[in-house]
Amino acid sequence: MTLRPSNRAFDQLRDISLTPKVSAYAEGSCLAKFGNTHVLVTASVDEKVPAWLKGQKKGWVTAEYGMLPRATHTRGRREAASGKQTGRTQEIQRLIGRGLRSVVDLAALGERQITLDCDVIQADGGTRTAALTGAYVALYSACNYLVDEGLLKAIPINTQVAAISCGIYKNKAVLDLDYLEDSNADADANFIIAQGLGLVEVQATGEERPFTEAEFHELLMLAKSGCDSLFAMQRTALGI
Repeated sequence: MTLRPSNRAFDQLRDISLTPKVSAYAEGSCLAKFGNTHVLVTASVDEKVPAWLKGQKKGWVTAEYGMLPRATHTRGRREAASGKQTGRTQEIQRLIGRGLRSVVDLAALGERQITLDCDVIQADGGTRTAALTGAYVALYSACNYLVDEGLLKAIPINTQVAAISCGIYKNKAVLDLDYLEDSNADADANFIIAQGLGLVEVQATGEERPFTEAEFHELLMLAKSGCDSLFAMQRTALGI
């Protein structure tokens, strides 16, 4: 018998879907659903790079992240209304950007920028991992658009990248935490993994207690298995 609130097995992902081409106007898009966490990602191509990158003969991939006011149980104030982003927002969008850039050949992308806008429609834990996983689908779609338009000879992406959360919940390592688990976990971690290349980034915190090396290894094994499943879902969504 599982101890998880959702009645999932310890190594079971939530019901996940990655739906591409949900925006009529963006060069790439994806609606990522990890259970009750839903994130809309759009990819926009700009045929110029930031000023600090001019003349370096390479492109840039960046991300912006935000939560809609009623993404949670109570209405949150729009960050635009306060005139600045929270530290959490900045941290997450930088994480997504780093994760995506880790698998992109920026020189092959050419002097252009692709921006991934990740908007959380509904939040139930794991918004950053859902956003990054869906952002890969949107990014690949945008690069495919550039190839179809004759602006690139080949898609400048070296491999897939995905992200998943894991944690120690009631002294058990579990995969893909929802909010109830995340808010009550002894420890939680977010893993970004590049297929065939290894770890891109790990965020791990002992929330209620320190966790052991053996427990961390359990979390890592769960993350690798979870990302393998996400890679397959990404390929299915993209038809590759």
